[in-house]
Formats: sequence, structure tokens, C-alpha cells
Amino acid sequence: MQYRKDKYGNDISVLGFGCMRFTKKGSSIDIDKAEKEVMAAVKAGVNYFDTAYIYPGSEAAMGEIIARNNIRKDINIATKLPQYLIVSRKAIDKYFAEELQRLRTDYIDYYLMHHLTDVDMWEKLKKIGIIDWIDEKKKSGTIRNIGFSYHGNTENFLKILNDYDWDFCQIQYNYMDEVSQAGVEGLKKAAEKGIPVVIMEPLRGGRLVNLLPEKAKKLIKENKKHYSPAELAFRWLYNQPEVTCVLSGMNSIEMVEENCRTADDALAGHFTEDDHALIDKVKEIIKEKEKVGCTGCRYCMPCPKGVDIPGIFRCYNAMYTEGKSDGRFQFAQTVGLTKEPAFASQCIECGKCEMHCPQNIPIRKKLKEADKKLRPLHYKIAIGVARKVMFRKAKVKKNKD
Repeated sequence: MQYRKDKYGNDISVLGFGCMRFTKKGSSIDIDKAEKEVMAAVKAGVNYFDTAYIYPGSEAAMGEIIARNNIRKDINIATKLPQYLIVSRKAIDKYFAEELQRLRTDYIDYYLMHHLTDVDMWEKLKKIGIIDWIDEKKKSGTIRNIGFSYHGNTENFLKILNDYDWDFCQIQYNYMDEVSQAGVEGLKKAAEKGIPVVIMEPLRGGRLVNLLPEKAKKLIKENKKHYSPAELAFRWLYNQPEVTCVLSGMNSIEMVEENCRTADDALAGHFTEDDHALIDKVKEIIKEKEKVGCTGCRYCMPCPKGVDIPGIFRCYNAMYTEGKSDGRFQFAQTVGLTKEPAFASQCIECGKCEMHCPQNIPIRKKLKEADKKLRPLHYKIAIGVARKVMFRKAKVKKNKD
């Protein structure tokens, strides 16, 4: 197993175990199966295990596995504060105490503000008193590293990144997401600041394996290196020295073994010109189903009315390359749940964007098409409700509870 350094020089395995996808047995986690997979990973050198308060049963399962095998000192636990549920300082303490109890531990190695999509969410936590709370926990040793996980656009990612002295961060990143969400720009900016970056969704929830077009699968299989689709995606990530750890939701021994083999020898800078060419061809095949030829260059931005043009087009394309529900879910995360609305319906058809588009895309026309597909009535209602919940004003008491 290879290791890369965290902010303080500690070794982190380049492969992390994502605990969201433990196998279920009925309505609960199959703890015995999960234990075998976790322990196989530990034996192979994996030392970073990622869970969260809202992953059903995950923290408790991980706590039981740790207790059964006495491995607390051998691993790093990463879990997350459900910031979208927080309205007071007292609530922060409540959720954190519950997480410690579930995980059967008295400290968390890597603690994240979960699922930030906009800088306003971080500002809300600051008003409640999160910075003082973090300082207290770090001084006591109850939290050893503080970070945030992010789904949103690059601009808001950079604002959050630069607003606090973070120990690490976690972003969605893969060869199809180079220019979306935090993207390669966010990855490199974090690295420049010396902030380790943990990668989630390296396979886009398995879609870069199971839902690859047959032509792409055939191309990968026929390549002389005989990489599997998953191995190719992981190697692309490990090739980048800015990547600290890549999470994988492993739920079989075979998956653990394959991912550990890849993590053992995929050095930063090992990718050849042929490897990059293969990735480019795979991306071209995937994009054959896209509805808009947007490259995410952002020359069309900023829109005077705040429309996230490249973000909308990326999600519109995802509906046809990954599935309608996937595209709409990505839209909700990265466009629908930003503090300042960024919907296509805000377009006043000024045409400024089209003047700067190097692809000569009829942006105004395509925005209307995209909005119709991405926001059917039930999605409009759901996003509206979610916005009210996520951006409700925090109940800040004078004594900060």
C-alpha cells in the first residue's frame, strides 16, 4: 500500500474505505460481511475509513467492527457533522456526542462539515459558533483534523477553502469531473495551500464501470495493459500528486483486493501518453450521447443574471450519459442548492454568453431545453422545499447554548 502525507506529516493510505455502501441484510447492515471486507482492507494497509452521521447504520457498524478487532489505534476514522440539520450550538454537541458513541471512540481523526454546496452554509455555521467549537475540540484532542466535504461550483469551493485554516477537504473528482464541482482547479488550489484532498466518487457511484457504453468497455478491455474500467479510473487519480486519498465504497473481498493491488503500484506520474490517450477516447465515447457540446471552459461566464450555464449543461448531458435521475440529482446538488439561485429560468436572453462561446453553442435555446428536462414540476417542488430547509436562518442564542 502506498501512503501520502496529511497536513501534519502523518501517513494516509492512498486508498480509503468508503463505508456508505456496506452490504445490507434486510433493513440493516450485514455486519459479518462488512467486517471481513474491512479487515481485509486493514490487512492490506488501508488506514482511512470514511463514514457519516446520515449513512444508515454505517457509524454503528464501523464502531462494532473496531471493537470486535481492537483496531482503533491502527486506523483513521473520518466522519461528518450533518451541517444541514444544525440550527444551534447545542445541536452541534448533540450530533457529535452521538457519533462518538456510535463509533465507540473518544476522538475523531478527520472530521468534516458534511455536504457544503455554497459558502452561505459555512457562514451559517460560523454565526452559530462553529469556529470556537472546533478550537475547543482540537485543543482537547477530540478532533485531530478538521475539514469539509463539498458539492457545488468551483467559485464557492475556493471561497470556503480560503476562509479558514482547514486541515483537509473532500471533493467529488474523476476523469469526467475535471471541470465540474471543485474540479481540477479546486484540487490544485488546495494543494498549493498545503491542504490534503480526499477524493469521493472516483467512479461516479460505479457509473464509470457499470454504465460505461459497450464501445468504451471494449476499448479498455483491448488495451495492452488490460486495466479494468475501475483500475483505469483509479490510476488516473493516483497519477496526480495533489490527490491524497481516494475513497472507494468496497462491498466485496474481490473489490478490496483489486483496489489494493492498484493502490500498491500506481505512483504519481506513472501515467503514459498512451494511458492519457485511452482516457481521452473513453471520454469521447461517453460524450457521444451528450445533448450540448459544452466543454466547461466558462468563457460564457459570469452571466449577468447569475445563471450557471456550464453547470446546467453538464447536468443536462449527464441525463443522457448516466441516466435521467442521475443528471437531475447532480443538478439539485450543484445548481439547485446554491444560496443565490442559478436556474436557467433567470436568463433574459441578452446573448452576452453566445458572443464569447468558442463552441458556438446556441446557449439561450439550449438553456430552455435543459431547464425543461432538468426541472419537471415535481423536481421544482422538491428543490424549492430543500432550499427552504438548507438555507433557513440559524437560531443563534445570545449564550450560544
